[in-house]
Amino acid sequence: MLNFILAVVFTVSLYLIMRSFTKYRVNPLHAVIFNYYTCVAMGLALMPDRAQYFSADWTSTPTLLTLALGTMFIIVFVLIGFTTTKVGVTAASLAGNMSLVIPVLFGLFVFKNNNKEFTFWNYTGLVLALTALAFSTLKKENTDRTAKNGWILFLPVLLFLGSGTNNTLINYISATFYKPEQSALFTALACTGAILVGTVFLIFKVLTAREKVSGRSILGGLILGFPNFLSFYFLLGALSDFGNSAAFVFPIYNVLSMLMSAFLAWVFFKETLQPLNKAGLVLAVLAILLISYQEISAAF
Repeated sequence: MLNFILAVVFTVSLYLIMRSFTKYRVNPLHAVIFNYYTCVAMGLALMPDRAQYFSADWTSTPTLLTLALGTMFIIVFVLIGFTTTKVGVTAASLAGNMSLVIPVLFGLFVFKNNNKEFTFWNYTGLVLALTALAFSTLKKENTDRTAKNGWILFLPVLLFLGSGTNNTLINYISATFYKPEQSALFTALACTGAILVGTVFLIFKVLTAREKVSGRSILGGLILGFPNFLSFYFLLGALSDFGNSAAFVFPIYNVLSMLMSAFLAWVFFKETLQPLNKAGLVLAVLAILLISYQEISAAF
């Protein structure tokens, strides 16, 4: 469970740092691109044999798929930015959280890599987890702009599909092509793909749109890379610990991250919760109990 807990802790740390970007005038896109440089450096630092990275076959199927996953990291972030600005924070948060249904369904019915037989109560927990995540993100927002521009309603759909594809690829590629002790290699290669695409995109923006890159955005990105890498690294460890069971890992991971984020956002940023949001937190706890009741009973 240590990998599970650490994955949640560093994921929440990631959210809190990004939440502070506005205060310190950090460009989120620039920061995310530079954060992957830290991720690759940390991957190399934690790699038992760095020769694995430098001698990797860059044209092999596993490496190309891993680099493509890094490309998805950047694409999903851009979709988050567009969805947030064009549709709203609620829509972006809801689409990202609900996307867990894609790796869960693939894990249950395509990969069939669950480490236990799912019961009625486990499936009920999955439904409650989705409901809890929806309740936790629903807030009153002005939706006039979506009514005027119907095309932007497709942005949450694209974000939903992109985030779900990301998590599904993480589960599939790590389980199929990498050993548990190669988590650092997998993470470093994926982040290398993100660096390649992100840097090319940033250079294009600088040359065509005269976009300036500030030192604070670079520094913010390099700092962001620490929790970003560690959250991904320990999530891979959690998947490995539980037999790459996406149906077990992702719902609990998302729900725990949401619970801790809501609490710390209230502590540090004084964010308030509406009654529906509070109901979502209660449902989240119940969902965790139902999804993992076999493991809990075995522990006692």
